[in-house]
Amino acid sequence: MIHKEIPIQVEGSQEYARLTTYIHNNYEGIELTMPPRPLVILCPGGGYQHLSQREAEIMATQFLAMGYHAAVLWYSVHPAKYPTALTELATAVLTVRQHAEEWYVNPEQIFVLGCSAGGHLAASMGVLWNERFLGEALGLKESEQRLLRPDGMILCYPVITSGEFAHRGSFKFLLGDKEAELGASLSLEDRVTDQTPPAFIWHTFEDGSVPVENSLLLATNLRRSGVPFELHIYPEGCHGLALGTRLTQVGTVDRQDEVNSWVSLVHTWIEKQFVKLD
Repeated sequence: MIHKEIPIQVEGSQEYARLTTYIHNNYEGIELTMPPRPLVILCPGGGYQHLSQREAEIMATQFLAMGYHAAVLWYSVHPAKYPTALTELATAVLTVRQHAEEWYVNPEQIFVLGCSAGGHLAASMGVLWNERFLGEALGLKESEQRLLRPDGMILCYPVITSGEFAHRGSFKFLLGDKEAELGASLSLEDRVTDQTPPAFIWHTFEDGSVPVENSLLLATNLRRSGVPFELHIYPEGCHGLALGTRLTQVGTVDRQDEVNSWVSLVHTWIEKQFVKLD
């Protein structure tokens, strides 16, 4: 396995910002029948205030077991402010594409996954990838901007809206004193276009921290823009379930075993829409 800690440093980055890779080896002298693999970049949640260990490596291993590559982005949170984390994620996407041949990655099968506020970051990459400030920050020509577009978004109980159903804490820590100025522009359901990549989304009806309306609003506007998506709403379960099993349980309520089905469902979603193996 290619297990690396790659520093990801942009303007405003915290010193810990890095990309941790979990790359299957492509052994020299062995002709693999499997083509270059998809890679999933995971963005843990934490309200843009901290980063959840429960939504990092242990979730990455689920994608390794599917035969995919994975990487965890330890992006900058408070006191870092927007657009630092987004620029770091853009850097991570570009880094993976630049190393696609070396790492045996299919450059057209790069996914961003985010949980909670990490879902806001992943979805921001999906809807804002073509903003010129990102390309300019990474030294890309306008003709190279598409290198930043993820091929799909995997959003687990994501923070999406800055409106009525907002998780206010996430926007407070992301924007600081610019929340009033920039909050509406980062209400991501309103930023969807036909250039937004397909999405797999799941949430719970009972989520008391990030209301399910966040996912519903995003799904509605994906539909309006003709962007394919798959949406699963589980009737029970608190916020931040991660895998939903004892593997990610930290309290008496942080377990809802049935939601673990999202792992097999997203595997099917990726295989059917993107891999299409013979």
